[in-house]
Amino acid sequence: MVERQYLIDAMTVQDSWRLFKILAEFVDGFEALADVYPAVSIFGSARVRPGEPIYEKTVIIARKLAQAGFNIITGGGPGVMEAGNKGAAEGGSTSIGLNIHLPMEQKGNQYATLAVQFKYFFIRKVMFVKYAQAYVGMAGGFGTMDEVFEALTLIQTKRVRPFPVVLVGSDYWGPLWDWVKSTLVERKLISPDDLDLVTLLDDPDDVVRTIKRYVVV
Repeated sequence: MVERQYLIDAMTVQDSWRLFKILAEFVDGFEALADVYPAVSIFGSARVRPGEPIYEKTVIIARKLAQAGFNIITGGGPGVMEAGNKGAAEGGSTSIGLNIHLPMEQKGNQYATLAVQFKYFFIRKVMFVKYAQAYVGMAGGFGTMDEVFEALTLIQTKRVRPFPVVLVGSDYWGPLWDWVKSTLVERKLISPDDLDLVTLLDDPDDVVRTIKRYVVV
């Protein structure tokens, strides 16, 4: 019983100190990103490589958005994140990488001109939403799904201002969105109007036009 209480007390102390680390990470993020308006967050797989279609299309989209006056926010790592930062740098805007410390040790890519380090996923996701005026989702895995659907949930529940969520690649996102329509809408688990929260596109120019339609630069 004494040992159990000791462990509980030790965990309480650790959690209390962890709060200070969490607060410090929020402050660092807020201060680093205070002047990045307007910005677009781009998500996608860390596993794609230069030369692959998804990578190259991401570079083009980021470059065109940068040339249109938008700063670019990514997760700061390889793959789509690297492509987004590369396109931003080529387009002359601020290229922001919100890098996360992982057991596998994700390394920041060379194209981020403003790099911010995070330990906590949930703080990093706050930054993606708080400082972006639009979301672009490229093909990706669990992390990409998490980021896209969290944004949709926050918009749906009116916890954040509405902003464009553009999913690029009808061949990738189309089957998932068909399932959303045939299952979630049909079973009345979401409203039919919730489908309007997402725009599926393929052409980079359409992506830029769609975002510019809703965001004043």
